[in-house]
Amino acid sequence: MQRIRVMVVDKQAFFRNGLCQALSWEPDLEVLNYDPAQNLITAVKDEAPDVLLLDIDYPSLRGLRLSRRIVHHFPNTSVVMLSPNPTDEELVEAIKSGAAAYLSKNSGAEEVSKTIRQVSRGEYPIDNILAAIPNATEYIVKQFRDMALMGKAAHGIGTPLSFRETQVISYVASGKTNKEIGQILQISEQTVKSHVSSILRRLNASHRAHAVALAMRNGWITGEEGLSEQPRPKVHVH
Repeated sequence: MQRIRVMVVDKQAFFRNGLCQALSWEPDLEVLNYDPAQNLITAVKDEAPDVLLLDIDYPSLRGLRLSRRIVHHFPNTSVVMLSPNPTDEELVEAIKSGAAAYLSKNSGAEEVSKTIRQVSRGEYPIDNILAAIPNATEYIVKQFRDMALMGKAAHGIGTPLSFRETQVISYVASGKTNKEIGQILQISEQTVKSHVSSILRRLNASHRAHAVALAMRNGWITGEEGLSEQPRPKVHVH
């Protein structure tokens, strides 16, 4: 059985050592206790962990900046962000940093282990909690405007979406309803619904906010595409 290499990064030695000990009981995990005296980028390069458990480092939030660098330079290493006091605002920042998961530091070893296995399979558990945020889509897009912050913006990567679907998801990202999108693009509300269903299917997204996060994370939209279009009055032919 090939074990999952997990590196635990936290400036608090007591917490770091305790988490390492708790995870070491899992037979499918190989736990690496990061030495804060080391350079993290060098340590990740040398050890090549599959999963990095990274302290968000409140209040400086230095962990978010480190996450962006890790995700950008080491795409085979998934980042699980750990926070002492999770908030919706931090969640969005964690998504922007490219983290695959976001957990409270009070999480039990069983939950942490489950999350490690999920992200090692290429999953993004962080997306599953978006639906719990009121008006999640509108909230996320406001935070995602600056794609340069993501550290994982795609360059030259083709989108699986058609031009029309890209327009639709961009308007979804701006908080528009299906009816409003239909009025802007001069198509029926049912056609918009069909496009949204196709987008969810193509992106394997579970809901609209999830689709927006996926599209933005991969650089397929920035939240600005097509938004210069304004509803045009329909011409009635008599």
